[in-house]
Amino acid sequence: MATDWAAAERLARGLPLREALDVSCARSWVALDLGVRILAWELPHLLPAHAWADGRRLRWDWDAPLPSVRLRDRPPSESELALALCHPDGRIREAALGRAAESGALLPLVIVRSADWAEPVRERARTLLSREPATTLVRWAGLVLLLSGRAQGRYALDLLGRALGEGPAASVEAVLGSGDRATRRFAHRIALGRGLLAPDRLARIAASTDDTPLQDLCADEAVACMGEEDQDAVVNTLLAARAPRVRAAGVTALRRTGRHGEARDFLADRSGPVRACARYVLRQGGVDPLPLYRALCAAPAGHPGACAGLGECGVPGDAETLWPLLEHPLPAVRLHTVAGLRALDAVTRERLTPLLDDPSSAVVRAATRALLPYAAGFSREWLYDRAAADRPRPVRVAALRLLRAAGYSGPTG
Repeated sequence: MATDWAAAERLARGLPLREALDVSCARSWVALDLGVRILAWELPHLLPAHAWADGRRLRWDWDAPLPSVRLRDRPPSESELALALCHPDGRIREAALGRAAESGALLPLVIVRSADWAEPVRERARTLLSREPATTLVRWAGLVLLLSGRAQGRYALDLLGRALGEGPAASVEAVLGSGDRATRRFAHRIALGRGLLAPDRLARIAASTDDTPLQDLCADEAVACMGEEDQDAVVNTLLAARAPRVRAAGVTALRRTGRHGEARDFLADRSGPVRACARYVLRQGGVDPLPLYRALCAAPAGHPGACAGLGECGVPGDAETLWPLLEHPLPAVRLHTVAGLRALDAVTRERLTPLLDDPSSAVVRAATRALLPYAAGFSREWLYDRAAADRPRPVRVAALRLLRAAGYSGPTG
């Protein structure tokens, strides 16, 4: 709140709009709207009901018809208009809209006012927005989407949807790479609806973005729309992705393309969902993955994830294959072995306790998670000792988690 208030105070003291706040950021405008309300409450002397700009008595002429409402003495500055557009008094907000149309820099506040709770203010702002070129509204897509969750925020969103859905494809392209996540997602949904994105491009987007909903949207659509001529390119791009959910989509698509056998390469993937998809595809191709996992676990150094995969589809007797791997020199093998034992419901407190001292913090965390249901079996004094300040941090954290799980109070002193 302090930041919102500070921007409003800078404007009230006469600082130019572009120096008072980040005019390129959608959240700055929403924050300013709130900040002026806070300023009016906390420092009313800076924002009296009818005065602006360091005490100069520039009164609103309430006797004039609204379309010609003006500030007396001189035209208002952008900073004064910005404050007026956010003022707690709805009459001032409505009157300021008559001047706002003259300044393109204040269009973001016109968008904010289009979601105003006061109907006269809201309707006047919407009239102004409806006259703006579609490309101008697209520029402020992030702000429109930010306001769309408000009770009256749908109007600008509908305008934006029509601008992108019916306007030139270049307008959609301009916001596909927006730095605002909500804008990117909205633009991609519009582009998909208009058929502007080819399957291979969708696969590349899914593989390169870190936006999880966008990964799902593009990966699923790429697989659904791919044809025989581009299916190999689409699937190969998805399979090479860093994101597990994108790789999982690629593995699942192997079944549709008849490449069932290639799912073997993903049986030991580091991600559980990818391993599950690989097992599904192999079974659809008539291959049982369990013998493959047993063979992989005979030499797990090159594919540690096989240890977890064996637990996920194995039988209780497979635990005997996994127990010796808890002493494997590679931390990744030990880590996935703990996961495999948990999947088999084969965890025993005595055999897993030594891993609480493992040199790998990831292994210690995995062992701790596996041992939490058995925490009551640990001695309170033993756990207190391991929570001492001279112990390594992973060991202390593990001890404290087990103490809490066992219902013991934390160590004192």
